[in-house]
Amino acid sequence: MNKIFEKGGKLYWLHSTVDAFETFLHVPGTVTLKGAHVRDAIDLKRILILVVIAAAPAALFGMWNVGYQHGLAMGQTGVHILEYFWFGFLKVLPLYLVSYIVGLGIEFASSQIRGEEVSEGYLVSGFFIPLIVPVDIPLWMLALAVAFAVIFGKEVFGGTGMNIWNPALLTRAFLFFSYPNYMSGSECWIAFKKGETAVADAFTGATPLALDGASAQYGTGFWDLFIGTVPGSVGETSVIAILLGACLLLWTGIASWKIMCGSIAGALLVGFIGQVAGITDIPCYMQLLYGGFAFGTVFMATDPVTSCQTETGKWIYGLLIGMLCIMVRLFNPGYAEGMMLAILLMNTFAPLIDHCVTSVHISRRVKRIKAA
Repeated sequence: MNKIFEKGGKLYWLHSTVDAFETFLHVPGTVTLKGAHVRDAIDLKRILILVVIAAAPAALFGMWNVGYQHGLAMGQTGVHILEYFWFGFLKVLPLYLVSYIVGLGIEFASSQIRGEEVSEGYLVSGFFIPLIVPVDIPLWMLALAVAFAVIFGKEVFGGTGMNIWNPALLTRAFLFFSYPNYMSGSECWIAFKKGETAVADAFTGATPLALDGASAQYGTGFWDLFIGTVPGSVGETSVIAILLGACLLLWTGIASWKIMCGSIAGALLVGFIGQVAGITDIPCYMQLLYGGFAFGTVFMATDPVTSCQTETGKWIYGLLIGMLCIMVRLFNPGYAEGMMLAILLMNTFAPLIDHCVTSVHISRRVKRIKAA
């Protein structure tokens, strides 16, 4: 780093900002001066970049799907890959600009005020936020929600690695409870240009979860949901694109397979019970394709900061997320989703789960020692 940005230099007050960009573009050459330490070829920034790469397929497909859903609403036929993708890209780009400008602006300002290094965590959160909100959400609402999530959900706890709740989900929760009309309904999932309306009165932009059970089961087929050609949040519709990201996260060891498997098992269990009990006629395996379940399981529930740290705790944490998600869907008709609330609730109880698991393990070891 240039000496003018180092301590004693004229522009030292920009030290955190310059250091953030320098370490983002280059692997830092600093090492510990004494004591034992582990040499590793990867650091936090590189891990977060891999997470962004893993979410890229869902983002790219989501941009195309935004254009595709608009085309359907306008009565167009055909695939039109480039045309639809360009339309979706132009609609999603402002969401990314607001997400990163507002979020990083607060992060940089907080780091400069505290005289600390800029944390890297928002690199992923800022990428996720546009993927879990409606494409037509007003930008000022998104900016307000991002500011709330970063300030009250992250910075007040000490920044990256100290936050209790997932910042991206906290942004969505703020929007959902503050502006519910913009987060639900039949039109918020479709990007209309100014003055445009759907050509057919029968057209609906409601997500599959917003439909009744029979319509959700028979009106939207398995392959439509699996591929992702349905209305919904930008990055949550394509299960196959999300699975590509899951493969990368599992292969690199960044995400926990125990949390993913636990979430799936919990959802299948409650979904099966609901189906047998006659509460719903939707097959339990279809619950895995609806809404934000797949995206939440792969990218949100596995957040290493807000999830459980113990191995047994990861199973419990994932299982409860899947169970709670389907319970909300089955017993709360006013809120057809459930994944957001399930993950945020389990974020809150993750430290307690780890504490209980650790306490039980310690007590068992004490008993074995006394028995010996």
